[in-house]
Amino acid sequence: MLTTESSSSYNNLEQMSVQEILSSINQEDQTVPSAVQKSIPQIEALVEQIVPRMKNGGRLFYIGAGTSGRLGVVDASECPPTFGVPFDLVVGIIAGGDVAIRKAVENAEDDWSQAWIDMQAYNPTPNDTLIGIAASGRTPYVIGGLTEAGKAGLLTGCVVCNAGSSVAAAAQFPVEVVVGPEFLTGSTRMKSGTAQKLVLNMISTSVMIRLGKVKGNKMVDMQMTNEKLVNRAIHMIIEELGVSPDEAESLLEEYGSVRGAIEAVKK
Repeated sequence: MLTTESSSSYNNLEQMSVQEILSSINQEDQTVPSAVQKSIPQIEALVEQIVPRMKNGGRLFYIGAGTSGRLGVVDASECPPTFGVPFDLVVGIIAGGDVAIRKAVENAEDDWSQAWIDMQAYNPTPNDTLIGIAASGRTPYVIGGLTEAGKAGLLTGCVVCNAGSSVAAAAQFPVEVVVGPEFLTGSTRMKSGTAQKLVLNMISTSVMIRLGKVKGNKMVDMQMTNEKLVNRAIHMIIEELGVSPDEAESLLEEYGSVRGAIEAVKK
């Protein structure tokens, strides 16, 4: 039996008080970061391979089904506003198409050939990277996509939550984060999903830092799409340049970005 499918360490959940349920879930969640920590060497190896390819014009793709697919879509969709990159530099693809983000599409994850078909809309090249996300490590949609991507010369990686899986075998640089049984048996949206989210945060953020999208500890290329982000940008300019709020606002209006304002003054 897969670790992710093994029986919960807790029983008679329906007899627990709300406080007991919440405390037990929290206790299980606290084991996730340590499981991720054990996988840092695998994550590092993958990131070290992604960066030079993206510097050479490559893109980063995520594929997955269900919760795993949704997590990939979330991480990809947050890269443009956070790092100011084009919307098609990091792409999340979910089995069943975008409708599956909100509503499960029956049997979509069982189609071995569909992921690579879905990738064709983006004209994949050997500079691109494909990361398969699958808690179980046995999703046919993900295995097929990684297999075909490898044949086409793409860099392939994965994020799985079982050791020795078929998805990991299909990836050149697997990341295996074994978090153990879920609080609710088999509900991989819980600890497994949390682990996958943490790993995706680490991958995309470290890649973007290495691509020069961060200065110091600031998101200097972020897109200012609302008042909160405009205020954040002004505060960053104040911290970096030691100017007044009014001066910072003027610089931001003139140069259009935190990076532009800082670089213009520091020239």
